[in-house]
Amino acid sequence: MLDYAEHDLLAQVAAMYYVEEMTQDSIANELGLSRVKVYRLLKQARQEQVIQFTINWPVQRAPEIEARLCAVFGLREALVLRPGSSDRSHALARVGQLGARFLEQTLRDGMTMTVCLGRSTYEVIHAVRPGFQGHVNVVQAVGSLALATPELDSASLTRELAAKLGGTAHYLSAPMVVDSAGAAEVLRSQRDIQRALELARQADVALVGVGNLDPATSEFCKAGYLCADDLEAIRTSGGVGDMSAQIFTADGLPYIGGFNERVIGLRLEDLRAISTVMSIAIGESKVQSILGALRTGVVDIFCTDLDTATAVLMEAAAYTRVR
Repeated sequence: MLDYAEHDLLAQVAAMYYVEEMTQDSIANELGLSRVKVYRLLKQARQEQVIQFTINWPVQRAPEIEARLCAVFGLREALVLRPGSSDRSHALARVGQLGARFLEQTLRDGMTMTVCLGRSTYEVIHAVRPGFQGHVNVVQAVGSLALATPELDSASLTRELAAKLGGTAHYLSAPMVVDSAGAAEVLRSQRDIQRALELARQADVALVGVGNLDPATSEFCKAGYLCADDLEAIRTSGGVGDMSAQIFTADGLPYIGGFNERVIGLRLEDLRAISTVMSIAIGESKVQSILGALRTGVVDIFCTDLDTATAVLMEAAAYTRVR
């Protein structure tokens, strides 16, 4: 946490460089610093989110595919980004912006929103424009996870979004996964944790990502909660992905192998009871996970890109033929 003086210096240097358009040499001369020090302060300002950039990508949607997704999976709405060129770079950031614009139109003064961790939810929250006209409270949906990139943790995302939406941040002061189901039950019974979970269950809107069970990318593996062999065993038993750290099967049913009971956070049935659940996910590696997620009955609004949407529909059709 930055102290006041450090935060003030970072903001001052950032304003001089980005707003007043001064050169780093000019800033160094005016503040009596070296140019290298100014460079490092600008870099730190970005890392500490004193500076936040929002790039407004051009948005084209694919209404035909959106209609098919809604028909096949019973969605209230699908948001499918159609690439404007052959360039697929920054695809997740562009889809995140599409999701952010939907949220800005949906949220109203006095609402409560709950958020989960992950790169996808980060991109949506990062794309929400500051100065939202309203007061939307934000609740952490799952406990905290020790990550190499802490800005992706649910507590950090809760804090950033609450600041943008002019509301209060409510934190779930617990780890995301504990050692046993019994330990999880004890933690859930604690007053502060119980209160945060109840606030999350009463949210008007939930924002979730979809995780796959690839050992190379799984946050469960990065945090040491599961190893590659554990994930292989879960996949062999039918697990295909997770939302809110709750693993589900290809049929959209909760995984019953015991891991879900160790998670401190909203369960699939909790999410299902929230009136608007928006999920965002893209990528070939997540197609089967997305298919299972859409079958849980949890997702009301699904945000993705054209390539992923097309692959999910094809996978759904093949799955139906096999069954």
